[in-house]
Amino acid sequence: MSAPRANLSSSGSPSSAPPSSTPPSSAPPHPLTLGERLASIAFWSFVTVSSIALYPIAVALWLVTRPFDPRLRALHLFTCAWASLYTWFNPAWPVTVSGREHIARGVPYVMVANHQSFLDILVLFRLFRHFKWVSKLENFRVPCIGWNMSLNGYIPLRRGDTKSIAAMMNAGARTLAAGSSVLMFPEGTRSVDGKLRTFKRGGFSLALRCGVPILPIVVEGTGNALPKGFVLQRGRHPVRIRVLEPLPPESFAGATPEELALRVRGIFLRELQQ
Repeated sequence: MSAPRANLSSSGSPSSAPPSSTPPSSAPPHPLTLGERLASIAFWSFVTVSSIALYPIAVALWLVTRPFDPRLRALHLFTCAWASLYTWFNPAWPVTVSGREHIARGVPYVMVANHQSFLDILVLFRLFRHFKWVSKLENFRVPCIGWNMSLNGYIPLRRGDTKSIAAMMNAGARTLAAGSSVLMFPEGTRSVDGKLRTFKRGGFSLALRCGVPILPIVVEGTGNALPKGFVLQRGRHPVRIRVLEPLPPESFAGATPEELALRVRGIFLRELQQ
């Protein structure tokens, strides 16, 4: 399981009960109850203990499969299951995924998703499709979780560092050329109020450079389930992931990264009804 978040500023079936459209608040709506505190402690303790238990399995899987699985598809699938544990066994966060049929087998994409919560990362693993995260460098230093990110060959980024951004772009290009998709948050960081932030151009520069499709993925409901800055669970919050139709590279040939970022952001604004 991993906790990626990337700032690329310099280069870079639907649920019958849809998630609430209420924007996430930047502060808890009421004082935390004892039950909420205990539930939060239990959840994060489970994350910690399970990560310690599962990381050695990830290492063993990496050692066994690496010689014949250079893209580390098996390890990523294991990581998807690892991350999914935290929503599968949490009745407060029922997750619905639609649009998987838009992810063609054998086609590498630049996948872009909106970002409201740490929970976005966990639920995007519920896609169970192969990709490499772009993540800030600090996440790779988190024991077990970050180490597993390195094993998976996810792409680190030191935010604001020109050399690191260039290295990330080159690593992303190599990843796409090898047949793996790249997934990133073009907002660069989580939204505090649920409003879509400005899109950075890095991911769109990468799609233009490599001539690959862009795959928009809309995430809804996570901001209220786990707001930025508060490690707690508050009530029952359905979460929905919608994979939209990809934008083929010929549809944006000749565009600048800035123009493409505005175009794709417009798609998210319509889908989120903002």
